[in-house]
Amino acid sequence: MLVFRLIVGFINFVKHAILVHCFLCSLPYKIAPSMSDTLVIQSHRTPLPYTWITRCLKSVNHWAESNHYHYQFMGDELFDLLPEEFVEKRVQQPVMFSDLARLLCLRQALQDGYQRAIWLDTDFLIFNPSAFMVPDEPYAVGREAWVQHDKRGKLRVYKKVHNAFLMFCQDNHFLDFYIESATRLLSQNTGNVPPHFIGPKLLTALHNVVSLPVMESAGMLSPLVIKDLIQGSGIALDQFVEASPQPIAGANLCISSCQLNEVSEDEISKLIDRLVGC
Repeated sequence: MLVFRLIVGFINFVKHAILVHCFLCSLPYKIAPSMSDTLVIQSHRTPLPYTWITRCLKSVNHWAESNHYHYQFMGDELFDLLPEEFVEKRVQQPVMFSDLARLLCLRQALQDGYQRAIWLDTDFLIFNPSAFMVPDEPYAVGREAWVQHDKRGKLRVYKKVHNAFLMFCQDNHFLDFYIESATRLLSQNTGNVPPHFIGPKLLTALHNVVSLPVMESAGMLSPLVIKDLIQGSGIALDQFVEASPQPIAGANLCISSCQLNEVSEDEISKLIDRLVGC
């Protein structure tokens, strides 16, 4: 009789445990940011060179919070993981070596236990956060449809991929290969190389061969497209839309275009106002 009662008691205990388990499983997986499995990383030396960058940072931070992702902003500590041979070189070419440094930081985040690590440039604006959804892929890069005049003065779209948005998940097979390839290229090329040598240029070359997973909603805007967006229409904008597989929900606004005086700080502020509907 005692054995029977023990068996019945054990069965009831198991039933109760199953009910509790089912109830807990019915709760949202990401209850609070502390339970997040995703880290979003951004980096720039402070103080920021333009006030509009703050609006870009806030848009990414808001997007991360709304998805219960962890968020980390870094300064020059971004370069702490660079191999010793590049420490001095990165002073002369910070853009190029930041392309490698971001990869090392993303890999470190995965090694620290995050299931997914995301990089977004500081001049990246998320203006439609509900549509800015990371793809169900082990990794992904951003889409570039760059509209500019060619040597004959004709408008042309250069379709590429970019690293202003990067996403890597645990057990992806691309990140280590990318880091090893970028490191080897930087070690072997000691002369003058383009700033985006191991960024968009290398990624686009790889993409043309193996078709990397692309987050099509993570775009990039050229100066001509920016000016058309401010005006509300234009041929460059038409070509950009035609070349984009889907509407973008966020875009790299290309701080370099501002630095080269191809667009003004005031124009970028007006663009942000139009994109976010302010």
